[in-house]
Amino acid sequence: MNYRIVDGAEKMNLDDVIRILRMTYWADKRSREQIEKSMQNSSCYGVYLEDEDKLVGFARVISDYATTYYLCDVIIDTEYQHMGLGTALVSYIESLPEYTGLRGILITRDAHDLYRKFGYEVLNERVMVKSLNC
Repeated sequence: MNYRIVDGAEKMNLDDVIRILRMTYWADKRSREQIEKSMQNSSCYGVYLEDEDKLVGFARVISDYATTYYLCDVIIDTEYQHMGLGTALVSYIESLPEYTGLRGILITRDAHDLYRKFGYEVLNERVMVKSLNC
């Protein structure tokens, strides 16, 4: 499966992002306006299938770029899960220089194994932290 990861909310169609976020337990009730505003105030990343030019993955990062970043809204379209796309998306984000050496925080109830691959540790049932040079 050929895919590409895009960087920037302006490179994604809002309706496509809304479609994917509607598949989640945490963002399925967000209004269009909330999703749009959250994208405007975050760094956004999308996974596109090359052959179809279809958005099948999405993630946002909120950061001060000095000490901490919050990885959120990581989702792969249910039709394309368990194919390595989530790992590829998180790997891409984690490799970006703007997050190197910062503490990473995320909240999840069901994807601990994915994030452990990148050094995150469970603090409680849902919060995970990757402590580095902070």
